[in-house]
Formats: sequence, C-alpha cells, structure tokens
Amino acid sequence: MSIIDSKLDRRNFLATSAVGAAVALSAPLIAKAQAIGNVSDARIRPFSFHASNEALADLRARIRATRWPERETVGDATQGVNLATMRKLADHWANHHDWRKAEKTLNSYPNFVTEIDGLDIHFIHVKSKYPNALPIIITHGWPGSIIEQLKVIGPLTDPVAYGGTEADAFDVVIPSLPGYGFSGKPTATGWDPQHIARAWVELMERLGYKKYAAQGGDWGNAVTEQMALLKPAGLIGVHTNMPATIPDEIAKLLPDGPEPAGLSDDERYAWGQLAFFYKHGLGYAQEMANRPQTLYALADSPIGLAAWMLDHDDRSRDLITRIFDGANEGLSRDDILDNITLYWLTNTAVSSARLYWESKLAFFQPKGIEIPMGVSAFPDEIYTAPESWTRKAYPKLVHYSRLPKGGHFAAWEQPQFLTEELRATFHTLR
Repeated sequence: MSIIDSKLDRRNFLATSAVGAAVALSAPLIAKAQAIGNVSDARIRPFSFHASNEALADLRARIRATRWPERETVGDATQGVNLATMRKLADHWANHHDWRKAEKTLNSYPNFVTEIDGLDIHFIHVKSKYPNALPIIITHGWPGSIIEQLKVIGPLTDPVAYGGTEADAFDVVIPSLPGYGFSGKPTATGWDPQHIARAWVELMERLGYKKYAAQGGDWGNAVTEQMALLKPAGLIGVHTNMPATIPDEIAKLLPDGPEPAGLSDDERYAWGQLAFFYKHGLGYAQEMANRPQTLYALADSPIGLAAWMLDHDDRSRDLITRIFDGANEGLSRDDILDNITLYWLTNTAVSSARLYWESKLAFFQPKGIEIPMGVSAFPDEIYTAPESWTRKAYPKLVHYSRLPKGGHFAAWEQPQFLTEELRATFHTLR
C-alpha cells in the first residue's frame, strides 16, 4: 500500500497532523478495493494508516520518562491499578511491543472512510467468498476499538476454514465510533448513540446491503439497540454480549437497597455484580460523562492513558493484571498494547470519552426492542444477564446462552465463543 506524506485534506483523517501519521488514498488502493467488490459508491474512499517513526519514538520516550507515584498502600486493587502491573506494562510497551506488526495487520484488511452527516466514518469491510453470506455490522465500545473484533473476521467470513459451514458465512463491517480510532472527531455536539445508529444504517445502505444484522457490546450494544429501535427495513436482527435487561423493580433498588426476595441463583449473581458496580465502578463512567474535557492527562501521558483504560471494570483489570504477570488466557500483552497504542497515536482519549457526555441513555435499562434478538451472557461481564431478565426485556429473543468463560471484551478475549454465538443467533434469520 502506498503511503504519502501527512499534508492531507482534513477530511481524509482529522488527526493526521497531530499524531505524525500518513493516510493513503492512492489509485492502486482504489483499484484493489474495486476488484474485491468493497467499493460501489464514490463516497467511499480506501484508507490505510502509517504512524511516523517520530510518533513512535516520542511514545517510547514518554513512557520511559514517566513520573511514577509511590506504591499503593493496600495489598489488592481497591485503590486502582497496581504499580507493579503498570511497571510491567511500561517495560513491555517501551522495549518489546511492535506497533508495526499491529499496523501491518490492520492494513491487511480492506479499510475505508466515508463521510456521513459531515463526519468521516472509518470502517473495515471484509466480504466473504461465499455468495449467500449475511452482512453484519459489529460495533466496539470503550475502551476498545476495531482491534477488538479482528479475531472474529476470519471465522465469520470464512467459516469452513474455522469449523463451520458455508451457511454460516458473514460479510463483516467493523466501524470506528465517532471520536475513536480512525473516524473523525466531532467538532459539535449531537453524536450520541441514537445519531450513531442512524449513521450505521446509512453506512449499510451505502454499502448496498438490503438485508443485514448488527452486533455490539458496551457502547456497541447501545448503538446496536438504538438501530433495532429504528427498525430499518434491512435490519433482520441484532446480537449483544452486554444486554440492557435490568428490570425496573431491580434498578430502583440499586445501589444501596436490600437484595430483592425470591431471586434465582443466576439473578442473585447478577444482583451482586450490579450492586458492586454501582457502588465502585459507576464513578469511572460518571467522570467521563460529567467532565470529559478535563481528562487532559490521558492525552499527555501514555501511562496515564493506559492506567485509565485498564481500570474500566474490575474483572477486565484483573485479567490484564494476570496477563502482565505471565498468564496466557484470552488476551496477550501485545493485544492490550495494540489497542492502547491506537488510542495514543490517534489522540482520541478525550474525543472518545465525550460519548459518555453525549449519551443520555440509562445504563442497562431495557429499551423495548421488537425485532429478533440474540444474547450471550459472559460470566466476567460487568453483569451476567440472567435468562429470566433477558426474556422479559426482549420479547423476540431467538437465542440466549450463558458462556463458561469470558468477560467484557468478548470478541477479543473469546473469539471462538462469540463466533459460535453469532452463527447460532442468525442461523434461522438468514
């Protein structure tokens, strides 16, 4: 792929000059995209990314120059991400992590940008070789990115090579949320989950899809559920790994109310998770919802950014801590640092946090979805939605499964499970 200098039209990539990166929109790229059938609309422009050597050197220098605080005064993570974990992360990031490898992987997929409602939206679009593949748009959340979904592209688009059948094939569309990764950064208010949902419908129509599915977790769930509420003609069903299913009678008791009587074992487990989150984890989201612009430290310090991202939720932080202690379970050190580095190089920590400020949706509350729905409940999610609550929330539930392993970043941590869940959800809807 051809790489040109960074003096590009602002519309091509809003963050280019800030991060020392280059974007290619060359004739060979366009020809290649047309040859594989991904470009049928002149408004869709091929895209690639290349971080400058100067940007990567600056990142390493900043990591090595970190002014460290003293060690926490407790023997657990109740004060936040442990100093020992961050020291190990910093050493690997500065001395062993290879962004060029991640960059090569990203650029190996067909990447595109298209302007919707005045904002450039970046997306990966991989078409299956099987003619009856079902298109699906998969949306990431915070603190994730398109890197979350890369492991499911192969199994979804080429199922025969991954233990499935031709009937399981999907065309995969993976967009970057506005203000995240390679998408444009909104310069005015209004890009809430509802607006993004409308943009995603426009994107799928622009790609020529008359019938498609949608999937998401975290903010990806909020956007996907809002798409379902729009009930566009082409959307046949949706799937989520972080459903909004908390009944009103449960929600009104959080966080300090007594545990409701008569709960099943699954409901009691979910209640405990939610009570803990509302007491100890909700403040994290509230900081971004109240004052996203105040998070200047995330844009100035790579270690500050990494620590904030790691502390998203307790189960994910514990998993990442184990990984930097040498464990091998779902994610690798480089997986984690690829994602953080993408945020750093695109300078999107603050612009992505603004989505919390924009959204007025209540966390986890049912939204009245009336189209077919699939739900995968992972045990280490912020809360594991019980089947009883899920069936009340989604009257057209076509699939529910409680998985044995996995947490908040399902596609990233447990791609095989999520692939199987998507196959099961949409098998009868194609």
